Amino acid sequence: MLWSAVVLCGLVCGEIEIDAKYPGGNIVVDSIDKEVVRLKTDLRDTAGWWFYWNFRIRGAQGKMLRFEFDREPIGLLGPAVSNDAGVTWRWLGPQSSDTRSFTYQFAPQESEVRFAYTIPYLQADWERFLASHRGRSMQPAVLCKSRHGRDVECLYFGWTGRPAGVAVEKPAARVVVTCRHHACESSANYVLEGLIAAVLQPETEETRWLAANVAFLAVPFVDKDGVEEGDQGKNRRPRDHNRDYVGESVYPETKAVRQQVPQWLAGGPGVAIDLHSPCIRGDYDTWIYQVGSPVERIAPEQQRFAEILATAARGTLPYRKTSFLPFGKAWNKAGNYQAGMAFDRWAAERQEMRLATSFEIPYAQASRVEVNSTSARAFGCDIATALAAYLRTFATPTVGSRPEGTP
Repeated sequence: MLWSAVVLCGLVCGEIEIDAKYPGGNIVVDSIDKEVVRLKTDLRDTAGWWFYWNFRIRGAQGKMLRFEFDREPIGLLGPAVSNDAGVTWRWLGPQSSDTRSFTYQFAPQESEVRFAYTIPYLQADWERFLASHRGRSMQPAVLCKSRHGRDVECLYFGWTGRPAGVAVEKPAARVVVTCRHHACESSANYVLEGLIAAVLQPETEETRWLAANVAFLAVPFVDKDGVEEGDQGKNRRPRDHNRDYVGESVYPETKAVRQQVPQWLAGGPGVAIDLHSPCIRGDYDTWIYQVGSPVERIAPEQQRFAEILATAARGTLPYRKTSFLPFGKAWNKAGNYQAGMAFDRWAAERQEMRLATSFEIPYAQASRVEVNSTSARAFGCDIATALAAYLRTFATPTVGSRPEGTP
């Protein structure tokens, strides 16, 4: 017997209910035919096809179901699975999946299970992270309101946090870090968490120096509505968020970044890091790398930072000094940016920027090493360590008293 989907976002079949009606949810249920569930990714306002999906199933206790997609939206480690309503996730593994289907045996007590293409990261995760560091030197703030009325969070930390016993008149440098220009690219947020935690709770000489001397501004969700509503985000109509840095910005978030970041930089020296995730599989999708800048003075700085980061890396995710995709090679060509200007290019053209770069953080595997919340956070700590080494080559703080309330 075949049941047709009554609504695109979900389906109820007997005791089994499949839906995406929660933050970050994304699925189109075509049908359930006995033990086979047929699915599609919800593309909404996406130009072309993209691969993000995130759904839950309830009432399947004790059953074995096979989930089949119309395309190939399953990554190298199969789906991510959560048994606690999205608080924690694990990879199902390739033994139970291929590129377009997976099978899952529901335990008798599993009344609700969530499956997703990647390990999600939402506002609730950000709030849990901030709560775990309550009392430390940080200043949560709101960058702007999104188109749908949500707060778009940002966080000031580092020099702003007034490290105990250190008074610096101005920071040695200012670093802005952004995530989720594309709503589906959630592995980047765990890297951001690791970087922030390394500065908020410094355990090495390098990170203690960062906390005392460098001002940070983090924007965890540039496409806030897309993150919470479960959009693909990539190739969004009418404009991709990461092509919205030229002319009149379409989105409040990108407009706010363009207005507020230059004021916050206050002459620099500055560093801008934009964290992304790549496609599913392919030559440039399974290793961490920097995306080479077309700005002549910036590309050598990117390569210098790559060498420092390769030396500093102590986490489980590999990074080599050759982990760099020069401008003009593979997808990183002028034709890829015809729809507008990306954040890293916009930042690179600012005179106070010494380094403006973007990193691609794979969803599931980086050089055959599993990407998860723990390994991604460790890589964020590696970036913090490398930033200290990089910034100390040209940054000289001025010691003195700092004006009260200066962000």
